[in-house]
Amino acid sequence: MANQAYPVPLKSIRTEESIKKSRFICDIKTVSTREEAKEFIASIKSEFPDARHHCSAFIAGPPQTGGMGMSDDGEPQGTAGKPMLQVLQGSGIGDIAAVVTRYFGGIKLGTGGLVRAYSGAVQQGLEALEVVMKVPMRILTLEISYAQEGMLRRMLDEYRAEIEEQSFGASLMFTLIMPSDQVEAFCARIIEDTNGTAELLVEEEDIWR
Repeated sequence: MANQAYPVPLKSIRTEESIKKSRFICDIKTVSTREEAKEFIASIKSEFPDARHHCSAFIAGPPQTGGMGMSDDGEPQGTAGKPMLQVLQGSGIGDIAAVVTRYFGGIKLGTGGLVRAYSGAVQQGLEALEVVMKVPMRILTLEISYAQEGMLRRMLDEYRAEIEEQSFGASLMFTLIMPSDQVEAFCARIIEDTNGTAELLVEEEDIWR
């Protein structure tokens, strides 16, 4: 199955609300690996060392298939990390981690109240979050004649391709990068428009940008 573009957080964000005198501070950040998620969680714990709980959830990678994790951090099992992760999964956003820091206000919320508070804190954060699309890209190496250069440059915008490198010798050599879903059509067009004289090499693996 081909990789698909997906939304990720544009930048870190913090929101806060009070529920029955307890403070719930939600921090959301972009993370692409489990290690980055763990570092982010640790940094929030370090920032708020006197808080009672730092519950967390993350999706490191695409929203449905990335590595996932969650922690109730001392709250009753299933009342924090799991509902937080469910909200993240429902958002369709990937490369995302959320930490909800709780300062206990002396009034117990009960199991249902905790689920609503933690999931609500993440939902509030997501509503304030800006996202950007993360797109699978592919690298192509292309050799064409000098007479074909104008044709290639006219095609770049149409296929959302960018020139990474170019060199000039007996022929022109270009290293291009473009969205993976444009590669097949681009290659077919190049072959047709150059009457099969272009030399093409497509990298096998996607890179993400």
